[in-house]
Amino acid sequence: MMEEINALIEKNHLLISRIRKEISKELVGQEKLVNSLLTGLLTGGHVLIEGVPGLAKTSAVKALAASVQAQFKRIQFTPDLLPADLTGTEIYRPKTADFVTRKGPLFNNIILADEINRAPSKVQSALLEAMEEKQVTIGDETYALPTPFLVLATQNPIEQEGTYPLPEAQVDRFMLKVLIDYPDKAQELEILKKNSFQKNETITPVITCEQLSQMGALLDKIYVDEKLKEYMVDLIFATRQPQTYGIDMADYIEFGASPRATIFLARAARVNAFLSGRAYITPQDIKLVGPDVLRHRIILSFEAEAEDVSTEDIIQAVFDSVEVP
Repeated sequence: MMEEINALIEKNHLLISRIRKEISKELVGQEKLVNSLLTGLLTGGHVLIEGVPGLAKTSAVKALAASVQAQFKRIQFTPDLLPADLTGTEIYRPKTADFVTRKGPLFNNIILADEINRAPSKVQSALLEAMEEKQVTIGDETYALPTPFLVLATQNPIEQEGTYPLPEAQVDRFMLKVLIDYPDKAQELEILKKNSFQKNETITPVITCEQLSQMGALLDKIYVDEKLKEYMVDLIFATRQPQTYGIDMADYIEFGASPRATIFLARAARVNAFLSGRAYITPQDIKLVGPDVLRHRIILSFEAEAEDVSTEDIIQAVFDSVEVP
């Protein structure tokens, strides 16, 4: 059985390599971001990407979408955006005296929600149903969204002007929150060459939605030991009851990670094992994906903000304190 799974993983790795090659035509470096986007693509988990303007957040998502034979739509979020601009609306036809439904841009497979934190709360609420239930309500009718349905959102840091903090309920719907930073010198030189002196290569679709679905089924077969399951639950519980695990940070945490975090942590760890060519997960897989799964799910208290304690500090303390099996 394990040999069969290993053979399937090896076969599917060729497809993943081709996707990476296509993305590299547009994107230089950012390996962590690419892995996170692939995690979202393979699991159907939504991904929130945060970074200052100019770090190729939008380009990365567009490159990923171009490598998949699926319907893609980019939505630019603005302060004057309305919920109907996402979901669609009913239009009255005087000739026939009835209403016809015009579906909005959410009715595509891959959605790029560009600068998602620039839209007001009523628009974010309209996105909630789509992200969690994979359906949209227009008027009195509810419509199922296509499969797969994936929201890849970008946002500038909250300190930037003209932005709205996302509601906690919506942020929790994102499987991962990825922070990206500036490229190093060598990568920036490569970016300069690619954009100034070379013609941009066209990205070719290399994988179908059906193949993505098959890969998703393969991920479910990746082995997770019982001790590692307990380890993941301990990590999540350490964000809710830090004192139980010898972490002196209870005053800094208003709310810990939700049960959804436990599910997403296991899924993301499975993808990391798959991308590494293994049919089983290790503690290292959990440690690599853990911060991206947890950072947007830990709500800090006023004491944390007053004493300049960050979410990253708490995540580091959790991983340092919870015993690895």
